Amino acid sequence: MPSLNLAIARLINTGKDSFAIWVVKAPYPSGYVLRDCAWPSELSQIWQEWQQMFAGHSGIHISSDTKPPLTNSVPGNIVSLPSGQTTGYSSRLMQYLGMNLWRWIFEGPILGSLERSRGIAMGQHTRLRFRLEIRDPDLIALPWEIMQREPGQPAVSLSPDVLFSRTTSEVEALPYLRIDQALKVLLVLGHDQNLQLQTEAAILEKTLLNGGQVAGYGQGYAPCTVKTLIQPTPQELIQELETKAYNVFFYAGHGLPGPDGGLLFLRPGMSLNGIELAQVLTRSALKLAVFNACWGAQPAAINHQAIPASSLAEVLIRHGVPAVLAMRDEIADHESHSFIQAFAEALRSRKPIDEAVAEARQELLTLYKYNQPAWTLPVLYLHPDFDGELIKSFDESVTEMPDTAIPNSNSPMPIASLRSLTPGGRSWFLRTGVTRIGRTKDNDIVIPELSVSKRHAEILCRNNFTGNPARTYYLQDFSTYGTTWFLGSNGWQQLLREEVPLKSGMQLKFGSSRGEIWEFIIEDS
Repeated sequence: MPSLNLAIARLINTGKDSFAIWVVKAPYPSGYVLRDCAWPSELSQIWQEWQQMFAGHSGIHISSDTKPPLTNSVPGNIVSLPSGQTTGYSSRLMQYLGMNLWRWIFEGPILGSLERSRGIAMGQHTRLRFRLEIRDPDLIALPWEIMQREPGQPAVSLSPDVLFSRTTSEVEALPYLRIDQALKVLLVLGHDQNLQLQTEAAILEKTLLNGGQVAGYGQGYAPCTVKTLIQPTPQELIQELETKAYNVFFYAGHGLPGPDGGLLFLRPGMSLNGIELAQVLTRSALKLAVFNACWGAQPAAINHQAIPASSLAEVLIRHGVPAVLAMRDEIADHESHSFIQAFAEALRSRKPIDEAVAEARQELLTLYKYNQPAWTLPVLYLHPDFDGELIKSFDESVTEMPDTAIPNSNSPMPIASLRSLTPGGRSWFLRTGVTRIGRTKDNDIVIPELSVSKRHAEILCRNNFTGNPARTYYLQDFSTYGTTWFLGSNGWQQLLREEVPLKSGMQLKFGSSRGEIWEFIIEDS
């Protein structure tokens, strides 16, 4: 899918109102354009009016050299409605802010890059993946999802030919991600005096497992499992994430913004900050984190000034979590349940995360109307290297293991195994295709040592159809630091992303050079 990534940053030493907007990624070579511009005082005034009408918090001010006008009159003729109908001030304000945000970003070459990128996507019969990177903390709280070009046209986050999300380029690398065929959700209900936790758990489990119309249609939807933890300790949460292969983390409960990604209150007196949560989520190779907390996509602030890189969503993305969905402001329970139900249905249809968010946002707009903030609240961040795919569609599913028996061979083939030479150590029979070795439970051979990478090495079995039918085995290193070892004629030798043939009796090590010794064996050899 073609992608267009834009970045916005405040220029240093040129005044507080000076910004640069440029293309970080484009689907064609000449699309990498840049524009310098000033922040208009009128936008600051419209943003203040928006916060007074819609925001449930104290608000974040935009640092500027110029003061906005004391009063601002939003035009009354900007909303397209059938003749005889009128609209309220909230609708006009919503649309006016959206159009002014659009006009500030998409002028001159930036608009040309967008239009050509959309044309490329249309020519490929797909949608354009548009990602916006806000590098100035003062601008993060703005509802960029409502940008629209003209009255009567859909907002960018509701566009039928664009998939909108936010991103940041200052990120850790993505962890190794499993190929999943099912939704595996860890639902965590933390401390919140306003939540009836047992009732909330039942509602969310029903939403995720049944998915409304999902249960009625049945076919075409991926299976889903939900494990619920109610007010766990941090240790219980970490253990659950590190010992099970979840791909979705869902949190509902109380929290507070803070400079380290805020605080999640798991139970009275026990909390977890964003950086601490990021560490365990990336170690677990989880793909999507969802937060039903009003501050999840908002930066923390001191005296109405945003603290850089302080929102929970940003902190998680920067640490390498592939996708984070959080709310920009407070969302009502019934609005949240409507969104999660539509979102879960789209995910179980094997749709990418950004497409699922777009469908669920449209559901909020339909149910709770354009002039209400519900549809503007979900904010999706995607890692710049993540394609948004949570579970595979049928046509992209993992190919089933074919019959690998060697034809015209009547005698049984020898069986290969890998056995530990540690007293009482285990033996593992090797697959006829690929046997994966690593620290995490999604490998065929699990070696639970910190020096062993999550995806450390593979043993390949290849059939020989020429001459005497036979199988040959090869060891290939995939470890983070190239720490796969084999005992050769000159002593222990280190593999560095290499492949070596295996012979029966060869000794191997994975991770530390002083670690456990393994022996490759072929029976009857």
